[in-house]
Amino acid sequence: MRSSILKGGIKVKKGIAQQKQLGATILAIALAALLLVTACAPAPTAEGRKVTIAGIWTMTGPGASEMLRNIGAVHDYIRYFQEQKAIPGVSIELLWGDTGHQYALFLSHYERFVTSGVPLIFTEEDSGLTALKARFEEDEIVVFVSGSNYEGVVYPPGRRYFCGPTIPEQFAVLADYFMENWKEERPPRLAFAGIDSAWGYEPRRTGTEYAESLGFEVLAPEVIPFVPLDTTTQLLRLKESGADFVYIQALVPAVATVLRDAERLGLLGQMQFSCTGVGHGEGLVSMAGAASEGVLAPFPEPWFDEIEVPGVKLMLDTQIKYHGEEMRYSPYFRGWVSATIVCEAVSRAMENVGYENLDGRAIKEALDGFEDFDVYGLTKITYTDDDHRGSTHMAIYQVQGGKIVRVSDWREAPTLVPEK
Repeated sequence: MRSSILKGGIKVKKGIAQQKQLGATILAIALAALLLVTACAPAPTAEGRKVTIAGIWTMTGPGASEMLRNIGAVHDYIRYFQEQKAIPGVSIELLWGDTGHQYALFLSHYERFVTSGVPLIFTEEDSGLTALKARFEEDEIVVFVSGSNYEGVVYPPGRRYFCGPTIPEQFAVLADYFMENWKEERPPRLAFAGIDSAWGYEPRRTGTEYAESLGFEVLAPEVIPFVPLDTTTQLLRLKESGADFVYIQALVPAVATVLRDAERLGLLGQMQFSCTGVGHGEGLVSMAGAASEGVLAPFPEPWFDEIEVPGVKLMLDTQIKYHGEEMRYSPYFRGWVSATIVCEAVSRAMENVGYENLDGRAIKEALDGFEDFDVYGLTKITYTDDDHRGSTHMAIYQVQGGKIVRVSDWREAPTLVPEK
């Protein structure tokens, strides 16, 4: 696939027992989060007027543990929004459907929600986002992507809205940072490693060509399972090929396994490891220990330690109020930001057309009017006719001394548009 870089002035074409314990831990987290999602559904106001929206998400199966943290943030913010009586006399009700990564279930939930008159749907499912593009237009449904942004659904966006750069664009910011700090005269060697899925392959689509435009030598990619038992084979191939920079598109359990295996093989000092934001954070430090030291990741929002940012303090205070503890996971940011945007759009749409006339068309018009909408200092959102990413700002974070530390300035991600 060839791509055009539209901004920036460039144009370029452990053991089995441990794994069982890990699986049990993930299952427990998923079940607890599912109960939380059910328990936190907001109740209608005394007046009985409510706006019903929906979410079609992967809530069971591979990857569900991270997605449930995103979904929990959506529920937390909607609950907070209503406690503030932001729309007097009106509540927001969030329905949900679990796909388990199955398109048939996505379609079934979609038909159910459309029939019931839902004007907006949260999702992160690439199969549904792609297959039902024409239906979204026909049904005048607004679709808000609360998870990863696949470039194939961002360009062109249609009725799909986002709150950050695509997966390849996020990688591109990290590639820029690495190249800025590369000291040797020879080209650095880059290798992608990812799970065997569309999400796992996503960074290297237009990301490969962007990296080559910077001067990287891109090596053969490596494939790893969702929760690998051992990645020795993949790491030895990376060592043999002389990789300098490894980008891992996987969730925390897989990234942690790669790092622990690299530590065992003595490779941590030979190559720079990095990963997607949802594979990073304090969960990675907890699972990988000292092996996580120095790992880089691109983040579209600040980290939880940056409490001088109003939105960070608000999230932590809300978590303590609702759950009695802090839940410091990177997917939580994306759910919180997504819900903030959607609630604001519903409020603006009601101001424009009234409660009785609220529909998908009115919500879309409200979103199209967003210009530098401040999400509590976490990010600013602007939508144009042909760009629904909302925000393009990113920063690089690194594990240092067991903490998540920002090591770059906030910068604009390049725009990578796939050619037809």
